[in-house]
Amino acid sequence: MVQITRGELFVRDIRTRMPFRYGIAAMTQVPHVVLRLELETEGAAAQGLAAESLAPKWFTKDAASPYRDDIRDMLAVIGQALDQARAAGPRPDPFHLWADMYEALNGDPELAHHPPLLKNLGTSLVERALIDASCRVRGQTLAQVLRTDGLGFQGGYFHAALEDARPGELVPDRPLRTLRARHTIGLGDPLWEDEVDDGERVDDGLPQSLEAVIRTYGVDHFKIKIGGVVEEDIARMHEIAALLTRLIPTCRFTLDGNEQYQDFESFLEFWTALEADAALRTFLRGLLFIEQPLHRDRAMQAETTRALREWRDHPPVIIDESDGDIHGLASALDCGYQGTSHKNCKGIFKSVANLGRLRQLRDADPDRVHVLSGEDLTNVGPVALPQDLAVLANLGITHAERNGHHYFTGLSMHAEPLQRRMRERHADLYHWHAWSGGRCAAVNIQRGEISLESVTRAPFGYAGDMALEGFTALADWQPSLYA
Repeated sequence: MVQITRGELFVRDIRTRMPFRYGIAAMTQVPHVVLRLELETEGAAAQGLAAESLAPKWFTKDAASPYRDDIRDMLAVIGQALDQARAAGPRPDPFHLWADMYEALNGDPELAHHPPLLKNLGTSLVERALIDASCRVRGQTLAQVLRTDGLGFQGGYFHAALEDARPGELVPDRPLRTLRARHTIGLGDPLWEDEVDDGERVDDGLPQSLEAVIRTYGVDHFKIKIGGVVEEDIARMHEIAALLTRLIPTCRFTLDGNEQYQDFESFLEFWTALEADAALRTFLRGLLFIEQPLHRDRAMQAETTRALREWRDHPPVIIDESDGDIHGLASALDCGYQGTSHKNCKGIFKSVANLGRLRQLRDADPDRVHVLSGEDLTNVGPVALPQDLAVLANLGITHAERNGHHYFTGLSMHAEPLQRRMRERHADLYHWHAWSGGRCAAVNIQRGEISLESVTRAPFGYAGDMALEGFTALADWQPSLYA
């Protein structure tokens, strides 16, 4: 039996090194939240951590609501999920405890007005800390508890076709050792180095332009964000294609619609213009898939289903923001989509089941591509990034969007002892980055790859105990920075 006996939330405000523009938002500062909970099982106890940046306008794409109100709602949902998890009392295993919490939160009439993606933020944060504590109390890694059913996982809870599947059958035999970083090209990011204005240049020794990112990290996979205006998106594609074709002719990339197109007809206008453009035709051969082109309110409508089924010889199209609850993938497949994304903020148990279902579909129809991608919501250390990487390794996702290391100056926002511990315990993931302002622990990307060795050896991502120097208890934190 397992039981959550205590849970605490801590916050630290962190600032980006340059604005990150995606969809309707431009992020310059964000509250970074850490949940610490205590788990009891069979007379033993352990602590578990999970962390998340409360990114603006992603969990809810409501342009009219003030960001401060969005933060309030995110924290309220997290708090409610924690209350429900504590109220569940002793349960047979971590999975059943999570399922009770999930059903209670999603059945709460007071939260009915919140979109599923927002509610799942709360359940996923508790889920991560619960898995972390479970790994630690058992003295096992994430790879071990996933493959030996140490969590009580039941795939049939998500997909009926997985009813008789054992957890070890749903994931690869062993975790990956490296991950290719798929670099995000934000809507406002400078491309060539000479496009960086002197007044906007960041003095921290890290790359700012796309050109500098490629030369510094050696990346060859990219995620291109589009904004929903055909003429502007085509012009931006020309600029990006010119740079990538010159520097990395064999690059691979994805297109992220960020819910910006209002209907499929408008998106097809953009796609038709892309295909008809002789200057972009060769570049498009590197396209891997298209992510969430339509707003979540329209992505699953009947007209979208018809459009997807009538669109011949198209690249794979997957959902992201539409994947708000445990039925997201099944609904998307029925609509004609070919997969979904994994993000820790959308749920780990769900992604394990989604991977298993997609592997079944691949086996049944090898000619149709089915995708479980890895995407990143500005994940940063010391907890969120290593946990995210550990899950990607165990899901066998070979490349994933990475952008936290690009929009933040390493771990410079954290206390020096914390940075030093991360550098010592994760010497493959972090290295010391020095510049005129000092030094910080920064993500180590070599030839476009991130090492997963230390995060897969740790219980769940981060190694050792984690003191939270510089974080403030939620009760003592004021969101005064946010309008």
